[in-house]
Amino acid sequence: VQLEESGGGLVQPGGSLKLSCATSGFTFRYYAMSWYRQAPGKEREWVASITKDGGVAKYADSVRGRFTISRHNARNTVYLQMTALKPEDTAVYFCKPQEIDSWGRGTQVTVSS
Repeated sequence: VQLEESGGGLVQPGGSLKLSCATSGFTFRYYAMSWYRQAPGKEREWVASITKDGGVAKYADSVRGRFTISRHNARNTVYLQMTALKPEDTAVYFCKPQEIDSWGRGTQVTVSS
């Protein structure tokens, strides 16, 4: 299983970023996918999930209404569109297939003026 997150960077408060996670090594369309994040000195936390067919998405209270998870099964890729970013969104972001214990390196998102 390989998970390659990308799209992170430095953005000002109120800005937007779109993260991507390219996957391989498993049958992507068979698995729900999630995004997690880990801020410095804090435990990793769940951010959002999407079902296998992309029909249902769920979000942590802290990001609901600002973040949108989506997927493209033909491309084996899951996305996280982030808007109205806040300094507290600063973290390393990871994608993960549900029921598979595998993690990528993550992508750093820093929200700062």
